[in-house]
Amino acid sequence: MKLASLKHGRDGRLVVVSDDLAWYAEAQHIAPTLQAALDDWDALSPSLEALSTDLAHEAIPMRRFHERLAAAPLPRAFQWADGSAYVNHVALVRQARGAEMPDSFWHDPLVYQGGSDGFLGPRDDIPLADESWGCDMEAEVVVVTGDVQQGASREEALAAIRLVGLTNDVSLRNLIPGELSKGFGFYQSKPASAFTPVFVTPGALGARWEDGKLHGALNVDLNGKPFGRADAGIDMTFDFGTLIAHLAKTRSLGAGTIVGSGTVSNRGSDGGPGKPISDGGVGYSCIAEVRTIETILRGKAETPFLKGGDTVRIWMDDDKHRPIFGVIEQAVATI
Repeated sequence: MKLASLKHGRDGRLVVVSDDLAWYAEAQHIAPTLQAALDDWDALSPSLEALSTDLAHEAIPMRRFHERLAAAPLPRAFQWADGSAYVNHVALVRQARGAEMPDSFWHDPLVYQGGSDGFLGPRDDIPLADESWGCDMEAEVVVVTGDVQQGASREEALAAIRLVGLTNDVSLRNLIPGELSKGFGFYQSKPASAFTPVFVTPGALGARWEDGKLHGALNVDLNGKPFGRADAGIDMTFDFGTLIAHLAKTRSLGAGTIVGSGTVSNRGSDGGPGKPISDGGVGYSCIAEVRTIETILRGKAETPFLKGGDTVRIWMDDDKHRPIFGVIEQAVATI
């Protein structure tokens, strides 16, 4: 089942979307918003599944689904917690700045709590007030949970995953060092994130969803050229069950919590840093990683961060080369 929110008020209007993303059916008679559906998932999801089946059989009124009219599936959420499950990415960034990599990073997940009071839609511009801030895209996998009780096990955490999607977790890289030096985490350096037009139930992903990981190439294009094709199921140190159980160690999570994987990152075929697509590698899911590798190999970063007019495209294809979650396609707009 694929769910989306059409732009409407603060929290969107819930619709069920066909598998090929061509059509949608109104779901307001079941739940007005996705958050309302998540709040009462066990009671309402069977009706949403039945609506999805009827849509597939063209047995109900349906309308063309236009991704540009979609908000983020959850236009705002009670919680947005982003991890760093691809520790290869963290190791490279620390190596480039000469920082030691603690061994605990391979065993204890890194997580921060981001702003969740307003997300960008899949076609919304990335607003940027100052190009010197170092604007970067970060292509990630996300899941949305139901209620998770404090102390939940990995297995209980996996069972609480309701939906899966992708995000462009925008970062302002040049603001990060100053914020982290204060010892109190991110804030100004993490503006609003964007999400794919639809989120998908794990069961509808088939073999692509296994052991708490989404498998398949996460496609990233920058200004119309291939930038990243890293496989989200490879080199993921912490699966989503582990991440969610980590979050629930000291507190419960409310239904509608969004959990991010952090930047998807693959090692090179030789076990070293990944290579650009032009050199036969799978490329990168963010600009910071290629700048890091340039620094390691050649002593300085060469690839510029995003500037006004640049475009970013993020998606994952199914076996028929059709986007599973729709496409995030954004332009950087200076304000």
